[in-house]
Amino acid sequence: METGLQVREVSVMGNSSLFPEDAGPPFGAEDLKRLSHVLTDSMAGTSGIDTPAALCRACVDLLDVTGASVSLGGDNDTQSLWWSSDPVAGRLAEAQYTLGDGPCRSALALAAPVLAPDLTSGTDARRWPVFAQQAVDLGVRAVFSIPLGSAGLAMGTLDLYRDRPGPLSERDRSFAFPAADAITTALLALQAQESPSGEAAWLSSAESDHDEVHQATGMIMVFLDLDAPQALARLRAHAFAQGQSITEAARDVLAGRVRFDD
Repeated sequence: METGLQVREVSVMGNSSLFPEDAGPPFGAEDLKRLSHVLTDSMAGTSGIDTPAALCRACVDLLDVTGASVSLGGDNDTQSLWWSSDPVAGRLAEAQYTLGDGPCRSALALAAPVLAPDLTSGTDARRWPVFAQQAVDLGVRAVFSIPLGSAGLAMGTLDLYRDRPGPLSERDRSFAFPAADAITTALLALQAQESPSGEAAWLSSAESDHDEVHQATGMIMVFLDLDAPQALARLRAHAFAQGQSITEAARDVLAGRVRFDD
């Protein structure tokens, strides 16, 4: 199966400080050839809809990371989880969607990699203080978010996390970034067609995961005469105040347990 996996030089807005010097030489040509075979084997027999998940699994298997996920960005500040390697990766994605903040959100906004090697202290902890605390409570110490897309436009992110602090090595970066390119290629292919089983195109399918959030946001818009971003911000604020995920808060609104018209 063609994955679009190619070696490319990584350059992010000319900011070399995003990629500090660290241990581990980059993958050489023979390494990349071997890794390409591993990717191909991991995707053998998978349908097109499963290709991004197979690529993510390969990242977890081959890189010095604990887990991974792919989140897709939509309209009106929405974000949907496409795939996660484990419950912690899924909860990290949901936390960032609930807060509207975190490395994934920053990578989407900048359409550039955002690498947070230490969420326990320093710059990373100060940049996203609430998310950093929630991540640490989950046992996460480092998060690396790589945008999926091209030409300065991000359709989503590949998010890698580790249960200990430390930068993503040069060796791992030299595979993770081409792997993100391959995931982008797979998602774009899905965007252009529906799967043989009749599944919706990738973005519509992903956004359906947050239908409850869309519906609750619409109700708040009516109750409070707000626009969509303002209503979503109110829902996020309520979720944070109650210690809930935004999806849990949306379900309370839809069930009438919480009203915003008082």
